[in-house]
Amino acid sequence: MLYFYTMTTIKTKYEGDLRTRATHLASGTEIITDAPKDNHGKGEAFSPTDLVSAALGSCMLSIMGIAANTQQFELKNVTMDITKIMTSNPRRIAEIEIQFHFNGIQYNEHQKLILERAARTCPVALSLHPDLTQTISFNWE
Repeated sequence: MLYFYTMTTIKTKYEGDLRTRATHLASGTEIITDAPKDNHGKGEAFSPTDLVSAALGSCMLSIMGIAANTQQFELKNVTMDITKIMTSNPRRIAEIEIQFHFNGIQYNEHQKLILERAARTCPVALSLHPDLTQTISFNWE
C-alpha cells in the first residue's frame, strides 16, 4: 500500500460548550462546528457529522467537474440536496442521501455515465466505512 506524507493542513481548537474552530492553514479559512441539539449541543453551526455529509457531496461534485473537464464538456448549474440519517448504539451516521439536480443542462448518455461513475468513486466516498449507506440519485431534469 502506498502512503503519502503531507504536512498539517488544519489546526483545530476546542472553544468550549461543544464548539470547535478549525482553521485551514494555507488559506486561513475557518469552520466552526457545534454539537447538534439532540446531542447536548447548541446546533448553531454545522455538526462534525454534517461536515462528513457535506464533504461527501463536495467531493463528488469536484470529481465530477474534473471528469467533465477531462472529457471536454461543462459541468454547471448542479445542485444537491443532502440528508444525513443518524442511528444510535453506537451513535453514528447510518446513511447519507444525496440527490443531484442538473438544472437546465442536457447531457448525453455517455456524459451521464461519466458523471455518475466519477461521483461514486470520489475519495471521500471510497474512504467512508462500508456500513455507511450512500444513497445517490441523479435527477437529469
